[in-house]
Amino acid sequence: MSVLLVGISHRSAPVAVLEKVAVTDTDRPKLVDRLLASSHVAEAMILSTCNRVEVYAVVDAFHGGLAEVGELLTRHSGLPMTELTRHAYVRYSEAAAEHLFAVASGLDSMVVGEQQVLGQIRGAYASADAQQAVGRTLHELAQHALRVGKRVHSETGIDRAGASVVSVALDRAQEIVGTLAARTAVVVGAGAMGGLAVAHLARAGIERIVVVNRTLGRAQRLAEIARGYGVEAEGLEFSRLPEAMATADVVVTCTGAVGAVVTLADVHRALAGRESAERPLVFCDLGLPRDVEHAVAGLPGVSVIDIETLQHDPAAGAAADDTTAARGIVAAELAKYLAGQRMAEVTPTVAALRQRAAEVVEAELLRLDSRLPGLANPERDEVARTVRRVVDKLLHAPTVRVKQLASTPGGDSYAEALRELFELKPGAAQAVAAPMEVTALGGEVPAGLADDFTAGHRGDEQGLS
Repeated sequence: MSVLLVGISHRSAPVAVLEKVAVTDTDRPKLVDRLLASSHVAEAMILSTCNRVEVYAVVDAFHGGLAEVGELLTRHSGLPMTELTRHAYVRYSEAAAEHLFAVASGLDSMVVGEQQVLGQIRGAYASADAQQAVGRTLHELAQHALRVGKRVHSETGIDRAGASVVSVALDRAQEIVGTLAARTAVVVGAGAMGGLAVAHLARAGIERIVVVNRTLGRAQRLAEIARGYGVEAEGLEFSRLPEAMATADVVVTCTGAVGAVVTLADVHRALAGRESAERPLVFCDLGLPRDVEHAVAGLPGVSVIDIETLQHDPAAGAAADDTTAARGIVAAELAKYLAGQRMAEVTPTVAALRQRAAEVVEAELLRLDSRLPGLANPERDEVARTVRRVVDKLLHAPTVRVKQLASTPGGDSYAEALRELFELKPGAAQAVAAPMEVTALGGEVPAGLADDFTAGHRGDEQGLS
């Protein structure tokens, strides 16, 4: 069984495609259940953020697993298979682990070095674990990825370019409205992104925050958190959104809803209620799909900063030295993780060898009893201890050495030799031995997708992934 990753992100697809593939918290359990019900998937986890959807599945066959994950994403998004494969990327086995470690480190984020993705990975794991969709493989992969992310952020300065997409969006908003001190902000949505927006607004010196949410209680709780930062704040129900926007300078939306929650009509009503028509209004639309109706950006005095805008923002990059240091940590941690996985894979072989030796010893002791029925117990026990010591000493060096060799690239061949030499019961999963043509996802896969996989696999063979 190996880990298969099929993903679509801001690096591979335009926002319009990301919106269709987006997975909400409501969708995720249903999709994971469908994956587990398929014939080739044993474990599954879906990571969904404002700029990526990635399916991590433990599969017993590459092509079969890829076809099932591809079919799931096609049905969920409504995209034709040809369109999906144009924008999807595939990683398998070691390359899948390397990718998740890079994501956890913020290296693959729109804002390089942002830390929010760590919480999103933790949430994806917790959701899958609650559905009993996580076994040993995904558990160890996800937990190691979280440790890698924490190490990168504590040992490098990769996050100095900005803590998240929220911070960069607010920086761009301040270029339009000026300093946020003495300003009013509306936060639409009281989830994790809403909480992050409140924290950043408070640090930026905002004077007043209005939290708007479909559930009034959650809006009021987030407003209470905002007051804890020393900011004037209140929570309002969603029907009062136009009223709240009429007094706002900045509106941050991050609901994760399907379809626009801020309509052109809402903004018209808000603008009609403003004291000054010259006062600019900036929307930071961080939702995926987008929360703000596209036509809003055409209104006079209104600016919209969305995910598509932030994709091209130079502030999204991190310093080259910090990025290099982060990639070094990822590479070192990947080598450690793979060594641990290889050692874990050889453990059943070592256990089988020792079990086989124990069976041989017991069989020989029974033969001794039949040949020397009058042998006294003290003498028999001493013979048994001697035989076991001899066997243990003979097995010690090869079992220790095979574990050491198993931690190196290609180390599984030593375990296979051990199974062959001692006629042990085969139980190890077959590994992919050579780059293969990718023809899953329901048919012919474009060359770009096939190249993406085979290049990663060649890296695996060279010990580079």
